[in-house]
Formats: sequence, structure tokens, C-alpha cells
Amino acid sequence: MTAVTVTVVGVGADGWDGLSPSAQEAIRRAKVLMGSERQLALVPDTAAERVRWPSPMLPALPALMAAHPDACVLASGDPMFYGIGATLVRLLGPENVTVVPHPSSLSLACAGLGWALDEVAVVSAVGRSVAAVHPEVQPGRKVLVLSADARTPAEVAALLTARGYGDSRLWVLEQLAGPARRTLEGRAASWENAVVDGLNVVAVECDREGPVLARTPGLPDDAYDHDGQLTKREIRAVTLARLAPVPGQLLWDVGAGAGSIGIEWMRHHRSCRAVAVESDPERAARIGRNAEALGVPGLTIVVGAAPEALHHLERPDAVFVGGGATVPGVVEICWQALLPGGRLVVNTVTVESEGVVAGWHQRLGGELVRIAINRAGPLGGFTGWRPQLPVTQWAITKGTA
Repeated sequence: MTAVTVTVVGVGADGWDGLSPSAQEAIRRAKVLMGSERQLALVPDTAAERVRWPSPMLPALPALMAAHPDACVLASGDPMFYGIGATLVRLLGPENVTVVPHPSSLSLACAGLGWALDEVAVVSAVGRSVAAVHPEVQPGRKVLVLSADARTPAEVAALLTARGYGDSRLWVLEQLAGPARRTLEGRAASWENAVVDGLNVVAVECDREGPVLARTPGLPDDAYDHDGQLTKREIRAVTLARLAPVPGQLLWDVGAGAGSIGIEWMRHHRSCRAVAVESDPERAARIGRNAEALGVPGLTIVVGAAPEALHHLERPDAVFVGGGATVPGVVEICWQALLPGGRLVVNTVTVESEGVVAGWHQRLGGELVRIAINRAGPLGGFTGWRPQLPVTQWAITKGTA
């Protein structure tokens, strides 16, 4: 790409008058101004050529930047917070992008509400399902949702109500810092679908008595829709501890069943990624519903049988094999694909699959453990222990040498 010197200027709903002198000067000097129709309308006419973002925008960016290597790009609020500034830095390199920030919508919202920004969870619904709010819905939690449009507040209210958080307080903050700014307030369960400006942020103060669905591994089994092919709660918690979720890393969940391992990996942190590989189309569809309901709509689902379904996937940082360990080539390909420092965990319940992991343990090492869970249940007029099928687990970390 031709050498570029792009300047990105954050603009708020208050427009030109809310810009710093350096931001105004960058716009005045520009030969080319890029932005959305709304953003371009917030600054006065200059001699600059005006280029409106096409739709879709992201695929067109490389060609636009090559054609206009010294453009001034307008962004909403802080360009480096879910903004075009971060995208351009990834595309062009930080040495080729100068960012002139504006207070973000989050800063403005917290200032208006009297909330400490460092104590607030943030979720973006722009270009994403509002289901991503789910992991942040916890008793007493304060959440800011960056709305996609005027429909987002009602969608958030409906999500909260369905989760048993109908008494949560909601604020919809429109046109923050602009002359048309307005705040609407109500409760999730009684939220009326009022006419809302498309430029808004939703603030939520979750009901302190709402049900707990923790982000730690080991959600209740009944949190999942399943046909019995589910890694049970206690085994799931142990398995995820071995897999060791790390922000930004990728997991393969092979033989995913109900998708519980991949889902709880992604619930650990919003940047965790997972691919659920499942050969049964009905189960794969169920995984998608579970992922949406539990707040990780970004889970990638591959319908196909391992090992064939694994060949073209991005190399993982961790792999869980919950089914298919006896299929020739599955463990081999998972081990070969695993990145250095990556973790492989294989759970087995049959004698045949135990023999497979015992052989791998003998060849490569790692840890081989047997996990036995007993649950109390009625036994006549008394209570007795009912054993679950024991699980043999092989866990190993790939060397970095």
C-alpha cells in the first residue's frame, strides 16, 4: 500500500463546538474528509473533498486508504474504543495513523449518571447480537450497552426480563453532550417501547436479587438444552481448569455435544474464541441456541465429523476432545495442530477410549486422572449415593521448544 498519513478525529454529538482546537485544525487542513453522512454533517464545509463510507465499509477500507493516503477520517467519540481508529491502526500500522480523540460515549454516560467508569461492564451491540449482554447480567452489576440503533433498548429490556432481572433499572441516554440530548428512565419489565433516538447508550443497574449465572466454569446442567450429550457440571469445571482459558485465545471443542465447553470458555472473557465441531446437525443447531442464550453468539459451529472437519481450521491454543477419541486420526491431528504452549484435554468414559489415551500418555506424558462423581438421591426412605460414570482425563501442555 502507498505510504499513508491518516488523521482520525473523534467527534461527539455536540459537533464542531465540542472539538478541541487541534481537532478543528486537523479538519480545516484536510484535503479529504471521510466519514458517515451523520459525522460529515457535524462539521462545517471546508475545501476538502468529502467521501462517505460505503456499505459494507470494512471490505472497502484498503482501497479507500490507498486512493486517499492523507485523508482525515471522522469517528464517533473516542476512535480507539470500538471505533474506526483501532481498525485503521490494524490495517495501516500505528506509525501511519494519528488519532485525535474525543470523550467516549462511556465517559459521557458515566459522568451523567455519577458512575465510576472502572466499575462498569461494557458491551457493544453494534454489529453484534444483544445476547452478548448475558454474561454481564449479575446481581447489582452496572452495565453500559452501546446501541446499534433505536431498537436496542427494548431488546435489552426484554433480555433482562427473560433472565429474571425485570426489576433492573434502565436509562437510555440519547445524543450524549449534544443539543438534543435526552435521558429516558424505567424498569426492564415495564419498559415501554417509546420512540428512541438511534444514537443512544443503554445503562443498566441489574436487580440485586436477580438469579446468579456465574462466569466461572461449571454452570448448572439445566442451563443447557441437551439430549444427554453434555459434559456434566463438575467434570466441566475440572476440564476448563485444565484447558486454562486465556483472553484472546482459540479453543477447539471436538465432539461438542451441547457446546458447553466452548460456551464456558468464551464466557471467561469477551475476547476468548471457540470453534465447536459437531457431526450431528440437530446437536449443532442446539449448540447455536445454547450459545445465544448464554451470551456467546460469536461461537463458531462447524457441522462435520472429525478428523476431516478439522483440516482447514485456524490452529488452536487449546483443544478439548469430548467425543471421538477412538476415531483414527482425531487425537493426532489435534496434537499436531495445537500451538506451542497449547493445552490438550481428552475426556473418556469407555474402556476402548481409555486405552487410546493411555497409549498417548505413555508416548507423550502429561497427566492421566480418573474423576468419579457421586450425587445424593433418594434410596427408599433414606438418602444414598448414586455414582456417575467415571471419567478418565488426559491433559498435556505442548512444549514451546
